[in-house]
Amino acid sequence: MYQNYPNPFNPSTVIKYSLAEPAFVRITLYDILGRKIKDLISGEQNPGMYEINFNASGLHAGLSSGVYLYSLNAVSKHGNFRNTKKMLLLK
Repeated sequence: MYQNYPNPFNPSTVIKYSLAEPAFVRITLYDILGRKIKDLISGEQNPGMYEINFNASGLHAGLSSGVYLYSLNAVSKHGNFRNTKKMLLLK
């Protein structure tokens, strides 16, 4: 998983990641206190490069300025992979 770009962002950013083998992928967005906000991706995916265009204003009433975490969890037949990164929303 790569760092989102742009970062800081307002209101949208791109999250890129790649898979070396088929896996069940879940990318989850959390606030700085670790509370789950939303699953951005959840499902089986084939090997390759992927990107998510995340728009913070599209969630309910929108997110407030601050630090958020996004975490990728990939489960394949060869094991689990987890990576978490920070992103900053500035309004």
